[in-house]
Amino acid sequence: MARLETHLSLRHLMLIDAIAREGTLLGASQALNLTQPSVTKALQEAEAVLGARLFDRTNRGVRETAAGAVLVAHARLVLTQLRHAGQELEDLRTGSGGRVAVGVLVSAAVSILPDAIAAVRKARPNLAVKVIEGTNDVLMPLLRAGEIDLVIGRLPAFASGSGVAEEKLAEDFAQIVVRHGHPVLRPGLRLADLMDQPWILPPQETSLRRQIDEGFRAAGLPAPPHSVESVSILTNLALVLQADYLVVWPVQLARFEARSGRVQVLDIPLPTTQRPIGISTRAGARLSPAAETMIAALRQSARTAEGG
Repeated sequence: MARLETHLSLRHLMLIDAIAREGTLLGASQALNLTQPSVTKALQEAEAVLGARLFDRTNRGVRETAAGAVLVAHARLVLTQLRHAGQELEDLRTGSGGRVAVGVLVSAAVSILPDAIAAVRKARPNLAVKVIEGTNDVLMPLLRAGEIDLVIGRLPAFASGSGVAEEKLAEDFAQIVVRHGHPVLRPGLRLADLMDQPWILPPQETSLRRQIDEGFRAAGLPAPPHSVESVSILTNLALVLQADYLVVWPVQLARFEARSGRVQVLDIPLPTTQRPIGISTRAGARLSPAAETMIAALRQSARTAEGG
């Protein structure tokens, strides 16, 4: 196979990304303001260099082959890094302060990240911060693709896989939260007493949900049969306050909401949910000065939260 760095141009990578994104050669040509024959020719050139088909043609357009999926992923990472380079050069030229994109899990969304953002923007008011909230199954692909610079939140029980570096910041655990004055409240309340209540739990595919289910099994109980799966803070809070749902929240979120007086934390430990909060970045990737500044602020914010 020919050396890709000498035989595939930036133009090839842009075209391959556009074809995968649009799903048709016509769509890619329109997105890039090129003729369809020129797109077809560039695709044929790339396939000749690789010695493999990148897309299978179908009645509805094109579909990535296994080789195509590999090249599309790398093409997008290269293009993202070039965009970041352009942004950094523009920031240097204009003194705009830089940009950083942060993925956040609910465990860090109400304390660690907001405190870090406030500290960073106080020192660098021109820094642009983009926040994307989600679960690891959504955020990690964005991190690997270079769409976000880092992820802050509970680290998964199993390593996130190759290409991701993890840094532990603080310990986290989950707590059961109800509205103040909930009918279930009484002295000596046990986990078994809550089985007939409506629950809000994280989705099945999250590590926190698996740890919660493990806690029920350790207590000799099945997972709650009446549950809503959600990580939306606002939706979950409304269900807790208006419909007497029980919710399992990371400790920082539970304490934050309890300070309002509207909810209270049950004195029922869930030891199986203890996991560290940390920062995930692309292994070996160069972090921008803005991302480095944000990470330093997150470390300080985590130390402050843990001490409090």
